[in-house]
Amino acid sequence: MTNPELSADDAVHDVVIIGAGFSGICMGIKLREAGIENFVILERADDAGGTWRANDYPGCACDIPSHLYSYSFEQKPDWSRLFPCQAEIQGYLLQCIEKYGLRAHLRTNTTLEQATYDDENHRWKMLTREGETYIARALVSAMGGLSRAAIPALPGLETFKGRTFHSAQWNHDYDLCGKQVAVIGTGASAVQFVPQIVDKVEQLVLFQRTPPWIVPRPDRRIFAWEKWLYRHIPFTQRLFRTFIYWRQEMRGIGFTISSKLMGKATDIAMKHLQNSVADPGLRQALTPDYIIGCKRILISNDYYAALQKENLTLVTSGIQRITEAGIVTDDGHKHPLDAIIFGTGFHATDPLTPTRIFGIGGRELADDWKDGPEAFLGISVNGYPNMFLLMGPNTGLGHNSMVFMIEAQVRYTLSLLQALLSGRIDAIDVKAGDQATYNTKLQEVLAGTVWASGCDSWYQTDEGRQAVLWPGFTFSYWFRTRRPDLGHYTIRER
Repeated sequence: MTNPELSADDAVHDVVIIGAGFSGICMGIKLREAGIENFVILERADDAGGTWRANDYPGCACDIPSHLYSYSFEQKPDWSRLFPCQAEIQGYLLQCIEKYGLRAHLRTNTTLEQATYDDENHRWKMLTREGETYIARALVSAMGGLSRAAIPALPGLETFKGRTFHSAQWNHDYDLCGKQVAVIGTGASAVQFVPQIVDKVEQLVLFQRTPPWIVPRPDRRIFAWEKWLYRHIPFTQRLFRTFIYWRQEMRGIGFTISSKLMGKATDIAMKHLQNSVADPGLRQALTPDYIIGCKRILISNDYYAALQKENLTLVTSGIQRITEAGIVTDDGHKHPLDAIIFGTGFHATDPLTPTRIFGIGGRELADDWKDGPEAFLGISVNGYPNMFLLMGPNTGLGHNSMVFMIEAQVRYTLSLLQALLSGRIDAIDVKAGDQATYNTKLQEVLAGTVWASGCDSWYQTDEGRQAVLWPGFTFSYWFRTRRPDLGHYTIRER
């Protein structure tokens, strides 16, 4: 650990935000609205957008309707489709950057490597990969869980002489036409890009470990009259957004109250599979053996059709090793390849790594989280004063819009920041006992949800701890975060 030494000459920001995706942008907007201008947003990429800048693979789109997957205070009346594509979401976020004057606060191509809390001066000192130093009263992490690509450690991967890349790092310069291509993984990203590339490649080999549950995608273009209505009578769009919110929210009943209530979703998914895939053998290979909702439910209208193309081979045998020329599976079959595309998701349960974060007394967050990340309300971590997490542990969703959760977290964090910057307080640190009690109860509730029904998923740590999802309705989280109770915090006054 580098021990920071602060001098009186160091420029101190009120707040440093890490990440310029949905949560970082929202935090910046709300800081400015509160009259707090002394802040910066550090973004490791060359522009804002977060996961919607990074994930530009063919067919990338959102599985939450457009009018709900946007800020409540910045509605967009002219979405082109009910479900937005990546480019449109990215464009929306960049428009928010400009409209709310965040460009001057944004520092792109800036990667945080270390953040250290100085207990004597009550400051955070941050060191970037580029050699810059930032000092702040408060640190807000807006590094989302879908920000660090996960590539499995397959034997022999380093020997492969063809091209390899992850869906979140799509190589647009590589021409897939006429190539022998493997796709490893059948999660949300693969379900979207496989149909887009199958007609370009000569042969596509799709390696499936576990089939996903898939339901139809109720998408369509938004008509001109609807856009006119939303632009000229904004109440109609708010009404439609409210309808979508409650429709999505009711889907949480089966996730969080009783998995037995997932029967209707199972019927919809099974009917979609049966209507889409005629071959009994292929249909059997695509039928999940776990309760729907235990893993992420996917939406698609063209994935099953893509799997029945003559040039696509579905492989369910495990990967034994990778060679210079391709992949060898456990059954001994050799698959010659020109390229391997990983659709293997993200390190969702460890989103802050490899950034090193040191709190009081030099304690490191990675050590405190060795058994899985946890935080009070997903926002505050004991021993790390004046640090606040957006989209932190156990605030993810399986049924509704994360933007709703982000706005709740930003409102709560802003209240704490205003208290910190009032001139009367030096440090705000959540109490260890309150954090422990909160997370014990949280895990007890999670144990009764569909996500704990027996499958392995990216919602869990390697040890099986549920570390990603919120086990309840979003309105209950909103209620708990509507205003901070400072009784949960140790306050160090000036």
